[in-house]
Amino acid sequence: MDREQLADLLRALARGEQTVDAALDRLRALPFEDLGFARLDHHRSLRNGFGEVVFGAGKTAEQIVAIADRLATAAGNVLVTRLDADAAAALGRAVPGFRYHDVARLAIRQVRPVEPIGTGPLFVLSAGTADLPVAEEAALSAEFLGARVERLYDVGVAGIHRLLAEHQRLWEAAVLVVVAGMEGALPSVVGGLVDRPVIGVPTSVGYGASFGGIAALLAMLNSCAAGVTIVNIDNGFGAAAAAVRILQRSS
Repeated sequence: MDREQLADLLRALARGEQTVDAALDRLRALPFEDLGFARLDHHRSLRNGFGEVVFGAGKTAEQIVAIADRLATAAGNVLVTRLDADAAAALGRAVPGFRYHDVARLAIRQVRPVEPIGTGPLFVLSAGTADLPVAEEAALSAEFLGARVERLYDVGVAGIHRLLAEHQRLWEAAVLVVVAGMEGALPSVVGGLVDRPVIGVPTSVGYGASFGGIAALLAMLNSCAAGVTIVNIDNGFGAAAAAVRILQRSS
């Protein structure tokens, strides 16, 4: 249940269109619902501004379906990240309304309109095409949460003229999520070009000495560009959530 749903319920109760017992039935699952293998946090939207998101990796298809079904019943809109194609197919058969995005490896069920965030846009940049799964996870997650997103892909430092050609556009952004693997240099470059918040996302893309993204992570953490902050390796959703909170506080 999100803020708008709760407000609608309280208004209906105040108008006499809803009985106290019926309202209590709807509120019974707050603040969480115990499925035995998972405790669903239906209260999260009221606390954090957006509801619980399902992390699909490490869960069975049956667990994902059960969790997503209960969240869909309670909130309508559901986001499932790190979802493989087989689990996505099972989810689509069991719970109507999901759309699977194979590049981003996530599924979205959006049956209720999302209130757009007034500020923006949020720019998502990727250094290379190999970084697109993480970049699209960030972009689609941010759109699901209400942000207006623009994408600038394949603008890495190996051909920095591609980024510089978009220099003026970068200044249109309210916040930038910058996704890069290999040596992870792109967030530092972007951070030196704009005065906007820059969130760097290291990816696990690279040859052996990249150590599965650790090299990019350490490079970003050691950025000399002021104001660049970093999330974990391949954490596109985490970057989107941070960027959306920045936008929410500035709107």
